[in-house]
Amino acid sequence: MPPAVVSDPTAKRKVRAKIYGLRTFLDPGYPTDFHGSFRDNVQRFLRECADVEKRDTAGMRTWCTLLVDERSGAVAPLFTVEESVRHSRSPFCNYCRCTGWSHHFVSKRRYHVIIPADDDWDRPLSRDAFHLHTHLLHGLLHCNGFGHLLCINGREGGSKFIPGGDLMDLFDRLCTALRARAVTVDDVARKRSMDLRLLLGVAHGAPWFSRWGYRFSMGSFGVTEEVYQHALHLLSTLRLDTLIADLAKAGGDQELRRVTNIYRKLRQPDRDPPILTVRDLLRFLLGMKHRTPPPPTPPPPPQQQQQEGKATSTAAATAEKRKPCRDFAQVAVQMASRWSAKRLRTAAQVIVNALREHGSMTRQEVRDAARLTIGDTGLLDFVLKSLGDCLVDGQVVRRVSNPKTRVLEFSLEEVPHGDDLAAAVAEEARSDEVLVWPDPKQVERDLQVIYRSVVAGRAEAARTVLDCKHWVKAWGLRDDADDRLRFFAMWQPREEEMGALTRPPPPPEVVVVEAHASVGELRAEAERALRDSYYVLEGFRAAAVEGIQGEEWDPVLLGGAESGSVVWIRGEGADMGCKLRYEGGADTWSVGCSCGARDDDGERMVACDVCDVWHHTRCIGIADGEPVPPIFLCARCGSSLRIAAEGWERP
Repeated sequence: MPPAVVSDPTAKRKVRAKIYGLRTFLDPGYPTDFHGSFRDNVQRFLRECADVEKRDTAGMRTWCTLLVDERSGAVAPLFTVEESVRHSRSPFCNYCRCTGWSHHFVSKRRYHVIIPADDDWDRPLSRDAFHLHTHLLHGLLHCNGFGHLLCINGREGGSKFIPGGDLMDLFDRLCTALRARAVTVDDVARKRSMDLRLLLGVAHGAPWFSRWGYRFSMGSFGVTEEVYQHALHLLSTLRLDTLIADLAKAGGDQELRRVTNIYRKLRQPDRDPPILTVRDLLRFLLGMKHRTPPPPTPPPPPQQQQQEGKATSTAAATAEKRKPCRDFAQVAVQMASRWSAKRLRTAAQVIVNALREHGSMTRQEVRDAARLTIGDTGLLDFVLKSLGDCLVDGQVVRRVSNPKTRVLEFSLEEVPHGDDLAAAVAEEARSDEVLVWPDPKQVERDLQVIYRSVVAGRAEAARTVLDCKHWVKAWGLRDDADDRLRFFAMWQPREEEMGALTRPPPPPEVVVVEAHASVGELRAEAERALRDSYYVLEGFRAAAVEGIQGEEWDPVLLGGAESGSVVWIRGEGADMGCKLRYEGGADTWSVGCSCGARDDDGERMVACDVCDVWHHTRCIGIADGEPVPPIFLCARCGSSLRIAAEGWERP
């Protein structure tokens, strides 16, 4: 499907630009297919699917592709910026360093794929665009096909037009079409005070990014995938009744009990599974936006009403002896207000305490007495309006109008067997209460209750899940789409070059040749790929290919190696003294923390001033908000110095 050609609506210039559908761009065949390696595909993508911007981004070449949202009609710019690493202020990649790719060779070019925030669509990218976290989409892709998804901000992040799922679809199609090798993402998304990787992980067994094939990459603080899965299973299968009982023993509030009871009542047995575990409850709440309130129950036929009336005549006669009352804890849940149910109950308790101390009081007197404890008069007025004939702390609050003064007065009714009354009211609420269908804000508040309860009740398992935020998606060669041959070309260092390598070998480079290519053409293409991708191999000259039999002009197909095989490229000219060698930087970090971590995971660390081994500040008892001491000694070095000092002090 060819792109539409229209005037550019995002800039004050009269040009003609290509516009593609945001939800179909880079589908197979639209606008074209890419069959080469990523470094070649991205160059072709810029030539055929983007227009060069007249204004560069901080001196770097910039292209723009226009994408129209088929639903809203909005046209969003997709900017692609080619960053020359040699001229970059940050030539090394911190994202590679913190995701286990420190050993990758520094690539020559990095491509930033950016859709800015809505208000910036008609402006060029700013000079600090690489460091902003307000973009709707920002992906960084090295020219060797490895990259990082830096941020996604859909409607939850402030966009008026594009949901986060559509942005992820677009980025995933781009990486797939251009044949990216692997992309990492740090899942640090939060909603209010909740980390989504914990909330969605417990509810669905995997984070949000797993919908697009992202999998566990590495955990912080030495957490392995096996430990992560065990913690996730423990939290997901945790029985709600067990968690509620544990919180009650620890003196925690009963908010989780309230939330659990409400949604168990709202569950429709014919379509919803029982709510037994934390996962059951979270899934039910997360699916509330797709649910509709059940239709009201029609009244029973007249004959049935007569039978029920006879059966309840005794209960009605008993009820006449006292006015009906409601449990204020249930009333607080149902009331739509800007205050939480917990604050409403607290205000009611303060009012009851004042009535116990002073006896019958007018509304103004109650209000003045309660203000000594609660300064929010709006909260007090709201509670006083709803407190009449409610059960609070075993007593019933009565609100009546004085026949002489016609002023509202509040009093407490001392009912014999108050515990029985409380039980009756609670039973009445369980059987006859008609719950108000919660609105989205109430559902979100209830989600926060569950989240806090899980973190408080199972702190160790919750922290283990939160310590796992590094995820990765890898793409295979996909060499069955055409008749081209694809190989992994691995640079083979010479013996005198081996000593200069301080880290494991980097991943091989993808090389694509035609089906009729010769061994010599494969060697030449591998040389071009290595020279074009890495500074350390900029002057490399390939001399031989190992892993394929045959002479220079023999066909590759007859050399005994199949497409997808690893071939070794030997030669000379590698610059082993190149400063831009490893993506993790020139310094070699020695990590030996007590948690088991042996590599930089992006968490806060401090180095021992004696052995220069790095340790997590959290693992040695330094909180995130506390400063690092000017001199730090690890446990081993501190013990050694202490033993030595004791030896010197001996006579």
